[in-house]
Amino acid sequence: MIEIFKTNISNKRLAGRVLKALHRQLPAYTFNFDLDDCDRILRVQTQAADIAVIDIINVVKSCRAEIQLFVD
Repeated sequence: MIEIFKTNISNKRLAGRVLKALHRQLPAYTFNFDLDDCDRILRVQTQAADIAVIDIINVVKSCRAEIQLFVD
């Protein structure tokens, strides 16, 4: 399963800090940022049937960044 989020993360330092926090909290997931995209995309992938959207949002917000589920 893949989920995409919009963020306000614009620099690699903050993205690295957020990735560390996400990996600590959700080690079975794969995360990556596309900071060149205008929406500063966070992609989340897992083999599980569902993605813990609320947990991801809470972790990112705890790093003092904004995040929302991307709705196409």
